[in-house]
Amino acid sequence: MIRVLDSAQDGFLSELDQLLEWDTREDIGIEQTARSVLEEIRLHGDEAVLRYTAQFDELAADSVAALKVTRAQMQDALDKIDQTTRIALQNAAQRIRRYHEHQLEDSWSFEDELGNRLGQEIRPLERVGVYVPGGQASYPSSVLMTLIPARVAGVDELIVTVPTPRGEVNQTVLAALAIAEAEHVFTIGGAQAIGALAFGTETIPRVDKIVGPGGAYVAAAKRLVFGVVGIDLIAGPSEILVIADGSVDVEWSVLDLFSQAEHDAAAQAILITPDQKTLERVREYIDARLPGMQRQDTIRASLSDRGILIKCRDTDEAVALANRIAPEHLELHVQDAEALVPAIRNAGAIFCGPHAGETLGDYVAGPSHVLPTFGTARFASPLGVYDFQKRSSVIRISEQGAAALADVAVPLATSEGLQAHALAAAARAQQKKVSD
Repeated sequence: MIRVLDSAQDGFLSELDQLLEWDTREDIGIEQTARSVLEEIRLHGDEAVLRYTAQFDELAADSVAALKVTRAQMQDALDKIDQTTRIALQNAAQRIRRYHEHQLEDSWSFEDELGNRLGQEIRPLERVGVYVPGGQASYPSSVLMTLIPARVAGVDELIVTVPTPRGEVNQTVLAALAIAEAEHVFTIGGAQAIGALAFGTETIPRVDKIVGPGGAYVAAAKRLVFGVVGIDLIAGPSEILVIADGSVDVEWSVLDLFSQAEHDAAAQAILITPDQKTLERVREYIDARLPGMQRQDTIRASLSDRGILIKCRDTDEAVALANRIAPEHLELHVQDAEALVPAIRNAGAIFCGPHAGETLGDYVAGPSHVLPTFGTARFASPLGVYDFQKRSSVIRISEQGAAALADVAVPLATSEGLQAHALAAAARAQQKKVSD
């Protein structure tokens, strides 16, 4: 059911790369549809939002204002959900906030030897759009993982969109929105929600940046509006890679593979081990445990289409392969996980040791679970406070500094053929000579 590869075999890397590239081939039809929806939203605003919400979500409304969730509705949901869930949400929110408070940075400056003061002002974004997924399932955890870092960063205003197909509103999502203190929440989804946030409509304000995961149409729409607004990343199906050396119970490793595979048939679960007996036990446990899983059909499809077990030479090669794959989630099921961390260059989140289950990271550990996928951990980072901040360079030049720096700027500007640049710099130097 699940592919088994051996790094010592000819053609191993080629076969591995093909399996990793499978889900990057976006259906051109998805992009075309998303582009069409975005253009309609840009041209027709609220009317197009209502039309597409009725078409795709089977949710009819007389106005976009009617699709807005009030604060009273969110608070009512928080008051009415069961106490266990409420406490879990509040505890998770507290841990997420505490983690992200450590990411806050202060503005800074220094004075150089010429009396110039140079620095950087760090400011929160003014208005951010948050897409909360809700098409195939509801994710209150995603509410906390996206809104709370924005709150910590000091974003002035959050505009949230969450799809509610056929008008089915998840009360736990509303409760999470209440805990995260969302100001404006609209029950719209898909590419139309991204368009409304990017361009603004008569009712929905235009935002500065859009964050949050979504399906294929949301991903395509975010890619298309980048430049009009900022985006966090293009999120794809869930990924997990486990490095196992045989020291951790294979039950834990297999259940962690299942935890990602149950998200989506396109999710990818990979285990790498230098130990042949571990590989065999993992295969046996998959076969034994899968029939009892509630989402066994989804797990089976994921493991059959995209799952991989890899036999490697040693732990060093396992780390090298992990860096090549650059997974969303990387679990180190080895005796000395901490010893491997310095060698890990590419991973969205690193889970050290057997007790650091990826599921705990999904809900309550603290870091945001919005992570880079598709191998983008080679250059991208988890969603964090820094995603909701911008930086401005601040340059204060003294009279002495202007004269000294002109001696550098004039020849550089002249070499580039930019006369006005050179003259503007030289004028500062000339003023210093006159004042002397």
